[in-house]
Amino acid sequence: MPKTRPPYSTVFRQQMVDLVHAGRRPEDLAKEFEPTAQTIYNWVAQAERDAGTRHDGLTSAEHQELTRLRRENRQLKMEREILGKSRGLVRPGDRLAARQGYEFMKANQARYPLSTMARLLKVSRSGFHAWNGRSPSPRVVRDKLLLVQIRAIHSHSCGTYGVPRVHAALLRQGIRVGRKRVARLMREAGLRGACRPHFICTTHRAARARPAADLVQRHFRAEAPNQLWVADATYIPTKAGFYYLAVVLDVYSRRIVGWAMDNHLRTALMLQALDMALAQRHPTSVIHHSDQGCQYTSVAFGQRCRDAGVRPSMGSVGDAYDNAMCEAFFATLECELLNRSHFATHDDARQALFTWIEGWYNSHRLHSALGYRSPQEFEKLPVNGMNPALHRAYTAPSQGGNPST
Repeated sequence: MPKTRPPYSTVFRQQMVDLVHAGRRPEDLAKEFEPTAQTIYNWVAQAERDAGTRHDGLTSAEHQELTRLRRENRQLKMEREILGKSRGLVRPGDRLAARQGYEFMKANQARYPLSTMARLLKVSRSGFHAWNGRSPSPRVVRDKLLLVQIRAIHSHSCGTYGVPRVHAALLRQGIRVGRKRVARLMREAGLRGACRPHFICTTHRAARARPAADLVQRHFRAEAPNQLWVADATYIPTKAGFYYLAVVLDVYSRRIVGWAMDNHLRTALMLQALDMALAQRHPTSVIHHSDQGCQYTSVAFGQRCRDAGVRPSMGSVGDAYDNAMCEAFFATLECELLNRSHFATHDDARQALFTWIEGWYNSHRLHSALGYRSPQEFEKLPVNGMNPALHRAYTAPSQGGNPST
């Protein structure tokens, strides 16, 4: 026997109420009929409320109205939930709206009625069942395989590669695919590259400094390695206080040829970076371009340049465009590492910076100006046979102001 029975009909309940009004006791009726005495008492009380002789509760009409309003409220809340969850996925007028609607319905069919979702998303239930029972098309299968490779490339870059570099990496692997297709798959998978924020200036010019002439004039181009270096320094925030990084970058290949890190920003830090570059590259008459920071205009730094045959060059005061290539490197460092990491100690920062510079930036990171090659790979190409279109000049704007890095 089932645990519950169908509700008693209105006629049956009215007859029980009439028997009570005729003088029968609910306890006696409960022994003769199926309902309990308490149920019969409840029917009698409700009949009196409906007749207006009792005022301690709602009438049957009011109960029905309340039930209807609660049902409508539940329906509206459910519809609002569905629209809120699907708004970012389903866009009316989009040619992919139907497929996206079906995907949403499949993911939420255990929670919401299919008929309600179909009505709100403006798709048909029959279309959903046909789509759900259909085997994936060859293009969908290829998209899934391609997305696996895209995820691998994006993960290898620690989540820093956007559409251009992911597309270039696929082409380097021999996978011929359109850039817009890569953009679509990354967008649908929620994959995006790192964005460059504004960088904070750390340049402090000495009041009596005698800066070198500007030999670059914002035209950052070199036809071979060790013709033009750019240098600068920045700070690294850690819980133990600021840590500082000085770099020397070869304009020809964008490779960091010298770097130094310490907990101070004195001239010795820039000298360490320059000494590393000199020891690795052994240049002859290379131009060393920097800003007019007091470290670069110091007597010690100028003397080291003269001893090594380095030609110093310096931009104007307070204009980041005059050292735009080095500023661009620091912007890349910030968006790909600093904004995504938190360092407890200086040692943690040093290890992370070393790994990023030598283990990623110089050896693996693809540069659009190098034909989507890494600096190390680009330097292995023959200099005379280089395609100029793959290494276009990096010329900063002629107007003043701070660049968007």
